Formats: sequence, C-alpha cells, structure tokens
Amino acid sequence: MRIAIANDVPMAAEALRRVIASTQEHQLAWIARTGLEAVQKCCIDRPDLILMDLNMPELDGVEATRRIMEECPCAILVVTGRPQDNVNQVFRALGAGALDVTATPVLQGQQGGDAELLHKIKTMDKLIRHSGGSQSMSPRRNVSLPEPREGVIDTLVAIGASTGGPMAVARILAGWTPPPNCAVVVVQHIDENFADHFAKWLSEQLAVPVRAIENRTLLQGGIVMVAKSNDHLVLDEKYQLGYDANPKDYAYRPSVDVFFNCVAQHWKGDAVGVLLTGMGRDGAEGLLAMRRAGKHTIAQDQASCAVYGMPRAAVELDAAQTILPLEKIGPFLRSTIGGKLI
Repeated sequence: MRIAIANDVPMAAEALRRVIASTQEHQLAWIARTGLEAVQKCCIDRPDLILMDLNMPELDGVEATRRIMEECPCAILVVTGRPQDNVNQVFRALGAGALDVTATPVLQGQQGGDAELLHKIKTMDKLIRHSGGSQSMSPRRNVSLPEPREGVIDTLVAIGASTGGPMAVARILAGWTPPPNCAVVVVQHIDENFADHFAKWLSEQLAVPVRAIENRTLLQGGIVMVAKSNDHLVLDEKYQLGYDANPKDYAYRPSVDVFFNCVAQHWKGDAVGVLLTGMGRDGAEGLLAMRRAGKHTIAQDQASCAVYGMPRAAVELDAAQTILPLEKIGPFLRSTIGGKLI
C-alpha cells in the first residue's frame, strides 16, 4: 500500500515514517504538516491509506477527514497521541469517515506501539482489498411489524455499521426510547480498546441507556446494547449474547455478518436488520440471511453514506427490502416498532 502521513509533530511523523519503511509491503506516499495540506495533497496524489492526526493547524483531523471523504475519498486511520483523552474528536472523525483509531507509537510511552500500528495497517489493507464499487437502487415499500406483546421481548433491531457508523447510529436512534419489549443491538467495527468509550459516547447522544455487552448476557428491552470485543458477537437459541473468536481470519471484527446470521438462525420473533455506512462487504450476506428468514431488512442509501460499501454489497445481493436515506431510517423504526420520541 501507498501510505500518507498527516501530522504536524516532526517526531511523531518520523516515527510513523519509520514504521512504514520497516516493511516491504508499504511505501510512503507523502507527509502533510497541516490538515489543509493533507486535503490538497490527497486530491493531487490519492494514497491507499492516510495516517491522520487529530490536532493540526489550519484544519484539524476531523475536518480534514470530512473534506477528504467529500472531495477525494480514501481510507483513513486516525493515529493520535492519546485517543482515550480525545473521545469526542475520535468519534467525530469516525463519523466523518475514518475507519479506525490507534495511538501514535512514539507517544504511547510503552513498547509494542509499532506492532499495534502495523496490525491496524494490515487490517486496513484487507478492508481496502475487499471494498468494491457502488450502485444505487430506488427505495421499496415499507412493511409494518405487528405490535409487540407487553412484557415480552419479541422484537429485535439489529444494526451493523463500519466507516462513518458512530454518527449514523446516533442519528437513527436519537430521541427514541424503544418499547420495553424491543431489543436494540449495535455491531460497530471498532477496536475493543475503544468499545467502552463508544458505548459511553453513544449514551451521551441518546435519550436511552446504552450498555456494552458482556459475555453471556441476555437480551434486554428498552435499551441499546453495543458489541465490545474484537471477537464476534453471537446470539444463541436461548437469546443469550456472547462472543466467539471464529472465524479468526475474518478482517471485520466484530463481524456484522456473524451476528446477522445468528439472528436469522435463532431469533423467532419479529426483527429488523439495518445495514449502515461502511467499507467492504461485511453484513451483506447476513442481511440476506435475515431476509430469507422472514425478517425486514434495510440498507442505507448511497447519497447519505460516508462510504457506500457494505450497503452497496447488500443491494447487489438483493438483501435489502427497503433502501432509505439515513434521516428516514429512524422514523421507519419508530413508526413500525413504536416506543417514545423524546
């Protein structure tokens, strides 16, 4: 891969350059010292991947990511000093289209930073190679779900997302309190070291409690439950949530496909599968399995996606019964499932 660096700290930029130079698979494309310079260089010479700092002159990493994804899209990995100290900025960058986040090796203060960054780059390489082109499809008719029975969790909303997902998830669930007999489960591609931060950040955006899912947890109604492991979230026949490392060589972790397939196989009640913005194809086959199992399936439309990869793959497989812009997915859920709007 040709990898670019956007970082205004010379020591950090040099550390990143050395990590890239330490491999035979990757080459340095260019180094930008400001966010604006990163946007300009990307439009002239688009790399395969940009290692993007958050705090830079002229444009910060969030705005630079947003501009790049609008003007000359490419894969972006946020690499910054202490991600846990910049949670809001991190999720704004992920919402703008960055794929993932990790700490700058030279600023970690511990060994292993180079290996962690190289692992992330390897994962980005897999995601890039698995991503495809794009095509659109007109929305199809909406289908109403039956009213849930009081006191019983018999409706499940399964949401899968990747690039641009945090903001997309927050937007479709904003202001909505699901009824107590509706379980909402979110599988977002995010490193397990940042999953608890994601759950906390999402809880600050919503009017409903958000819980990170621990291993061997029963589904809960009226809240939002979020996957929190690099292993895959699974649902068994007793409606218990847990984690499984297999398939181990799968680039997408946690995998939307794995969870959607579990829903198709084990969930006997009503369900809605929602596949949001993201690079690659994860979730498309799982969404198709849900549709074949008689569940309603939704894909985000091309115009409102940060990256139209995962929903596009679902459209190609005819896995989505309904294709909607982001701003209409939330109203669809509220109108078909019920609950309170706050």
